[in-house]
Amino acid sequence: MSDPREGVRSNAKYLRNVRPIDPEEICTYVEGDPHPAVVRQLLREEAVDLELIERDDGTFVPVDENPVPARSRPVERVPRAYERRLEELLVDRYGVDWHEGATGDLLRSTVRRFKASYLDRRPVEYDEDVAAGYAVYHFPGYYAAIQYVLDDLAHQGLLDRSLRVLDVGAGVGGPAIGLCEYLPDDALLEYHAIEPSAAADVLEELLAETGRNVHTTVHRTTAEAFDPAALGGGDFDPAAPGDGFDLVLACNVLSELDDPVAVSRSMLETLAPDGTMLAMAPADKHTSVQLREVERELEDERIFDADAIGRSDANAATGDGEADDGGAETGSAGDRCGRVTVYGPAVRLWPNDRPTDRCWSFDVRPDLAVPTVQQRLEEATPDDDADHAPGEFVNVDVQFSYSLLRLDGARRIDLSLETSDWAKMAEMDRHVTNRIDLVAAKLSRSLSGDATDRRDAGANPLFKVSDGSEDVAHYAVLTNETALNRSLLEADYGEVCSFERALALWNDDEGAYNLVVDEETVVDRIA
Repeated sequence: MSDPREGVRSNAKYLRNVRPIDPEEICTYVEGDPHPAVVRQLLREEAVDLELIERDDGTFVPVDENPVPARSRPVERVPRAYERRLEELLVDRYGVDWHEGATGDLLRSTVRRFKASYLDRRPVEYDEDVAAGYAVYHFPGYYAAIQYVLDDLAHQGLLDRSLRVLDVGAGVGGPAIGLCEYLPDDALLEYHAIEPSAAADVLEELLAETGRNVHTTVHRTTAEAFDPAALGGGDFDPAAPGDGFDLVLACNVLSELDDPVAVSRSMLETLAPDGTMLAMAPADKHTSVQLREVERELEDERIFDADAIGRSDANAATGDGEADDGGAETGSAGDRCGRVTVYGPAVRLWPNDRPTDRCWSFDVRPDLAVPTVQQRLEEATPDDDADHAPGEFVNVDVQFSYSLLRLDGARRIDLSLETSDWAKMAEMDRHVTNRIDLVAAKLSRSLSGDATDRRDAGANPLFKVSDGSEDVAHYAVLTNETALNRSLLEADYGEVCSFERALALWNDDEGAYNLVVDEETVVDRIA
């Protein structure tokens, strides 16, 4: 019998814009009269290439061209289906009482060991036990964090329902599952993970719980050895339809790489011209600062020639590789096309300036509900464990640093300020002890009372702010809240505000500038 695949493909292409594609119908049109179940499986295998999604009734339809809507609501917990799948994996590996006795002790000591190694900046080797402990302890926070970052893109209409994703150092799958759960049921996801360690076993187990329109491949190799051309069996052109990735994830992995800049650069080379690289790091000072250093080293590098965007647009319009002459430099992005641009949350409000301060910036979101696996591991800790601190194995904090990089010149906040209207942070030494007007992004939640920032609890609300020109840190200090300055408290992380009559002071103890917001100051949020 001849292979029915081409017959299924040709019929699907014909019917996709006519009516829902029903395997029960197509089987009658295909040579050899294959069984409807065979046709259904072939349609699933060809769904990414044909841009089809499978509906609950078993028919296939083209994926919606409208972008993914933003969710804009807190992530409350890890879905129980993934909790159950993880616990099933733990039971398979360690037995029904995995959290008790010798196996529980093993997992608790493993969690303690990789936490200590991380704090000491020592590499962690991911064997089966470390992967299991990591899934119990870290999966929930990473699952939630990425969804808040995806909201940033979705609010601007930059998250398509048809997504090709590359996940570098995917680990046990917190960001991957967060992405899958964020997308609506009618989205089409082609997901490729790069993960060489034993964490890939956990990742594959959890990916098995995702929906029918999530198509996954786990590449058990390193980021350095990964060859995107192998995906298509030939040449790789990120500007060609279906080659480049719409989203490249590098979550909680850059600090573990020998050369994070080089790896990030190679991953940017796999981006589609209108794609996004999402890099994320834990909120601790070392990894957060390193993330900004990588971001700044990559910024303004040319990844590909601007005419690739012209090629991509022409391919989308005509289906071939020929671009119109002069198409490369059209559009508002201009010469920035093909260059690495910081989309957000950091800002560049002065066109020719770049920040050089030591930037420790992170977001904080509401805690998650305690996952069952964490609760069981915590409650089973022996009473005679002298090293145990209450809550040691519960990790529901959602604190993270992130960077969004693009190649099309787009920025979430694209302002161009003039010194005739606003003070520039790069020139703040000129303004000390004066009342000034300035524009800046809020790049922290309140830092008051944070022991790591050496400030006393109960102090005035204090926020890291930036305009993208500074060479030392700037903080906005709210000393007297009024109806006219309350926007500083209400503004979200990464949001830009204007400050009128803020008092500029030098803080010698912190080696930073303080912008005092008091009863004379007006703060407005800039949409």
